Amino acid sequence: MLIPKKVKYRKSHKGRSRGKGSASRKTSLAFGSCGLKSMSHAWVSSRQIEAARRAMMHFIKRGGKIWIRIFPDKPVTKKGSEVPMGGGKGAVDHYVAVVKPGMVLFELDGVSLELSREAMRRASYKLPIKTKFITKE
Repeated sequence: MLIPKKVKYRKSHKGRSRGKGSASRKTSLAFGSCGLKSMSHAWVSSRQIEAARRAMMHFIKRGGKIWIRIFPDKPVTKKGSEVPMGGGKGAVDHYVAVVKPGMVLFELDGVSLELSREAMRRASYKLPIKTKFITKE
């Protein structure tokens, strides 16, 4: 799974503008000939990214090349079960990538268009957001 090697601050705030705005960067294809673009807001965990990547790799049978354009660098904390109120912020539980509408999540090259469309469709089932398939043309 993807996690940062080193972070400046161990814990972070949730952020004020959750569910607002659209992506201003990572909006077009940079490496592959086709990709998977997000259509809604979400926090995508490192487990979900890995599940989507494995679904694509399994379908294309290591035929093409996959680029993951998002990285989970935001720590999410969670308090233990049956812990009383107070006592400060919980320990870091997992990491998420903040995804906005219009962001390219994955790119794929080296396989046919039909094969890549099906691989991206299978990957989209593993993600908590609505997505659409895009091509260079």
